[in-house]
Amino acid sequence: MDVPMHRFKYTKLSKEQIGRKLASVTNGPASASELSDVLVGKVLRIVTDNGTVLNYTFKNKNRLTLAEGSEPAIECGYGALDLTPLVLFSHLDPKTQKGFNVVIDQKTRLATVLAVWFSSGAKEKTIGGREVRIDDREVQRQIYFGYVETSDEVPGERHSLTNRLEGKGIHWKQDNGIEVIDLYASLVSTNFIELTRHHDDLSYCAPSDYVIINDHLFVYNRTECEFSGIHTMFAMDLYAMKQVGVRLGFNEKDELEYYMFRGEGEVVGQLACLEPFNDRGDHVNLAGPPPDVEGNGPPVPKGQRYAYRPLRDFDNVTEDAIFEAAKTTSLSFVEREDIPQTMAGNRLPYSDLLAGKAFTLRYDHDGPVWNYRVLDKENLEWKREDESEWHEEAYRAFEADENLVFFSHMHTGSKPCKSVQIALDLTNGLTTCIQSTMGTAYFGNEVSYHAIFGVAEIAGIKAPRYMRHHYTDELVGQAYSWSYSDQMTSMHIYTTPHSSSWTIFTNNQAMGAQWSAPCLYVKLRPGVYIFCLCEEACNGAELCVCINTNIMHDCGFGFTGGHLASGDQGISLGPIGAIARHIGEYDINKFFGPKKRT
Repeated sequence: MDVPMHRFKYTKLSKEQIGRKLASVTNGPASASELSDVLVGKVLRIVTDNGTVLNYTFKNKNRLTLAEGSEPAIECGYGALDLTPLVLFSHLDPKTQKGFNVVIDQKTRLATVLAVWFSSGAKEKTIGGREVRIDDREVQRQIYFGYVETSDEVPGERHSLTNRLEGKGIHWKQDNGIEVIDLYASLVSTNFIELTRHHDDLSYCAPSDYVIINDHLFVYNRTECEFSGIHTMFAMDLYAMKQVGVRLGFNEKDELEYYMFRGEGEVVGQLACLEPFNDRGDHVNLAGPPPDVEGNGPPVPKGQRYAYRPLRDFDNVTEDAIFEAAKTTSLSFVEREDIPQTMAGNRLPYSDLLAGKAFTLRYDHDGPVWNYRVLDKENLEWKREDESEWHEEAYRAFEADENLVFFSHMHTGSKPCKSVQIALDLTNGLTTCIQSTMGTAYFGNEVSYHAIFGVAEIAGIKAPRYMRHHYTDELVGQAYSWSYSDQMTSMHIYTTPHSSSWTIFTNNQAMGAQWSAPCLYVKLRPGVYIFCLCEEACNGAELCVCINTNIMHDCGFGFTGGHLASGDQGISLGPIGAIARHIGEYDINKFFGPKKRT
């Protein structure tokens, strides 16, 4: 897949189209490895705590009959794989578009049952409060816990939801050649990086569930709800570092994928867990806010999850509309008491280091040449080298490191609307500019950006001939918790050389909404970096900061178009600043780049 998942226009398959495609799976899932015969000839009655009873007869390695409760028995294809003492089996009835993925611990008789189905017709509310109809192609699932009934006493224990996998990262290589890096960074979500299915080396996020069987056996699942709607579920053994799983759904070509797999894993890191030590994650409200201290929360509608669907809340505003709105509403560093500074409550103080200075910034490869006269701490003038008239702008600057200034201003009146974020090294005479433009090929109010490198011509500093700031992958795999204010804390994981993810924590810091976006990283000095992203297919806003890992602080700017915090339409440029905690890292750099993976 060459198009990023968050840019791909997935077909809204109808129930009828899905039904026709499912007709091909009457014999059950495919598998690169030989399917297991461990269930052949067995009759199992699985009782779940919600009242669902599944009566199975396994006729051979590929056919079973199921009587669900008092319903008439149906016959369908199935597949099974064992991971001693576990066995996972999966089946789907093409007529009803429903099926089950079941994990049984043969030692304890305990079972985790995932009901799965297409064409739900369900509606749910986005985080922004909008009601959306879930696409028919999106696989829904519901978890039930229970046991295999025998003449023996009913087991008192059950499998349960857990946070024991939270923060762990694992590289999985499956028997079909697929390689994936899973980063279990949130209690209700996963970052995943497709190393083989996609060509973009980007990370993505999907709502997920984590089930504990014992200290080394777990069950995991996710549905790529904002993308293709495909579902992945597997059991894992962290002693043996092996998995058995099943994948069900439609890919970007609308091709049905229904297969089982085996895989081998490698732990690539573990992040710190930030919730209280006595929180085990076994009372997670999957559909809404976290439960209270007694573990109580509102009832969860069947199949629903705590799902971030940002694109459903994003209103596209055209570039022309943004430009017209900007004529009356262009907010540059306006800090109003009625607009909470949620992203800048912990900012660094503004710097006056540039006040009274004049300099020229000259960027490489026929890039722009800008002359500057800085009037004071808040105002400057600039012009292109070939211009005679100066443009006055409001600006703000931070001293990101000793004699290293990070400043920003708009290009007022430009069409499309533009801003610049500039790192100016007053010791080495180097500069890097992030040029930001309102509008992409997809949305008029989504910011595009690129980095340019060059030198500063300023009295007392000799501009270097060859040395430049440069792109870097030094941050890849690192994870930080960023506290922007008392109202906003976000975990950033720098997931690949070209992307990053963020998680907005809930109050108990046990979970949160998670999303990913392409980004860039530039090294300015040892421990000092520019990090820039646009929340693509999300809200379109740009975050551009200078991270100083030596002081565990960042400083920077946000550039936004469309619906502003003030309630107006237009554009806004404002400060960003947060204090950091380093919460771990993943050893994943080795999976990226031009080297061949073996």
